[in-house]
Amino acid sequence: MLHRMNRTRSTLLASLALVVAGSLAACSGGAAGGASSSPAAEGTIEVVASTDVYGSIAAAIGGDKVNVHSIISKPGQDPHSYEATAQDKLAVSKADLGIENGGGYDDFFDKLAAGQLDAAKTVNVVELSGLEVGEGFNEHLWYNLPTMGALADDLATRFGALDGANAAAFTANATEFKSTLAGLETRLAALKTADGGASVAVTEPVPLYLLEAAGLSNAMPADFSQAIEEGTDVPAAVLKAATDLMGAGSVKFLAYNTQTEGPATILVKKAAEAAKVPVVDFSETLPAGQQYTGWMDANVAAIESALNG
Repeated sequence: MLHRMNRTRSTLLASLALVVAGSLAACSGGAAGGASSSPAAEGTIEVVASTDVYGSIAAAIGGDKVNVHSIISKPGQDPHSYEATAQDKLAVSKADLGIENGGGYDDFFDKLAAGQLDAAKTVNVVELSGLEVGEGFNEHLWYNLPTMGALADDLATRFGALDGANAAAFTANATEFKSTLAGLETRLAALKTADGGASVAVTEPVPLYLLEAAGLSNAMPADFSQAIEEGTDVPAAVLKAATDLMGAGSVKFLAYNTQTEGPATILVKKAAEAAKVPVVDFSETLPAGQQYTGWMDANVAAIESALNG
């Protein structure tokens, strides 16, 4: 299991101060789904994404006509404690298109792109989603399947504008991608019909969009999830309420973010296991060797198993 570094903005700013000033080296070969960069063939579209989740989606839509560099590209790597590398700076400087989540999740991207990548060439997924942004907004939009479908269409349009000869292929790839998402949404709708209104508990709101699509509500004390997300200590009374919840028999499962594990989440997990409450693992970044749609399929299957088991 992986432990998250302090997630405060001061840590982020301190990390950004460590930007490498040395010579810019060529990017190394990538992982599955175009998650990291590789030497681009002549004429390919250069894409830089804040995380491998968006890198995987870009690769699915662009195919071999795009070369993708994902800044956050390793399982367990934390966008909130990001430290820039020379390869990242080089990728941004070469990019024809950038993809960021927005909503405060990956502010490092704007700092890297400043003066190098025009805002018109950057997809901000929060802005694309059209969702209301305010207090309590859940910025983990890659768990929102309709938004990822909109992203697929947007990327197909942008790629087509950059490479008109392959516009039809980009559109076809987006259609196939959305068809896969539609199958997942159908399964989530079936869960909503069968188990709509059931309660679960999340250690952090990372998978909440997916759970809400299945008709599930979060019963975890808000102060617990907020402390975990911000990397601060969980108050003793809040921790007790969270562990008591596991033994109350009122939640279907514990949705556990493996990338924010710490003493408080471990205690809650142990309480869930002692009470025979299923623990369903979720993560913020792609598991090694997976692509986006396969990852989401596995997440939906895990929810189905926990509810039906």
